[in-house]
Amino acid sequence: MERVTAQTRLRQFQIDKARAEVYPSKLEASCAAAHEAAAILRSATSTRGRARVIIATGASQYDVIRALVQISGLDWAAMEIFHMDEYLGMPPTHPASFRKWLKTHLVDFVHPGQVHYLGGDAPDIDQECQRYGDLLRSTPIDLCLIGFGENGHIAFNDPHVADFDDPLAVKRVSLDERCRRQQWGEGQFPALEAVPREAITLTCPVLLSTEYVIACVPERRKAEAVRNALEGPITVYCPASRVRMHPRAALFFDVESASLLSQGSP
Repeated sequence: MERVTAQTRLRQFQIDKARAEVYPSKLEASCAAAHEAAAILRSATSTRGRARVIIATGASQYDVIRALVQISGLDWAAMEIFHMDEYLGMPPTHPASFRKWLKTHLVDFVHPGQVHYLGGDAPDIDQECQRYGDLLRSTPIDLCLIGFGENGHIAFNDPHVADFDDPLAVKRVSLDERCRRQQWGEGQFPALEAVPREAITLTCPVLLSTEYVIACVPERRKAEAVRNALEGPITVYCPASRVRMHPRAALFFDVESASLLSQGSP
């Protein structure tokens, strides 16, 4: 993929502590996010010899990861990878498994030094949440690559379970109907009834405690969530709204996802 230049960017603006950028297309927004992520990871591995990164999975993140794995000069052997969530009870062989997504779209291409998978089908879910939380908290995380759900969720922190002061790092949650409809709409389930009703997820404080946050949120179906996150109140009713208070957050949109913003449209 070609590197996206400033000339393709349509708009840049500040929203609270975060920087927001709007691009003509999903692909250009995704490439811009990937190149910014690569610069952060390259700096971490060159200065400290390692980088720890949390990576969002799913349909809206495909182009970001596809661009990232094609960028040369990254020392993937020095990287430690986490993902954000997994459906409760789902094996890693299921087409909708986020473990499978991460392995298929990133791990099998670049072979990171360490990959930590969150086991939604672990025999003891509480123990699995504790294990993964301990790994996350063992050393600071350099970067979180994140997306926004159609209901404004980050990871599987839907509005009814999100907590900006959550004492847990990883927890079991129920999924609201709008979230489940989004997962069905993305094509990995044959019917809404097949979408699991529960998942395990990294919590809001863990996602937003990383040194850098990069959010890539393309597509028209995310426009309402983007408007609520950037121009509405900072509230758990739109968990993504908290991202704009991160001092090193960069937010990447296309014209479709930015179409409802009062200041984001070109």
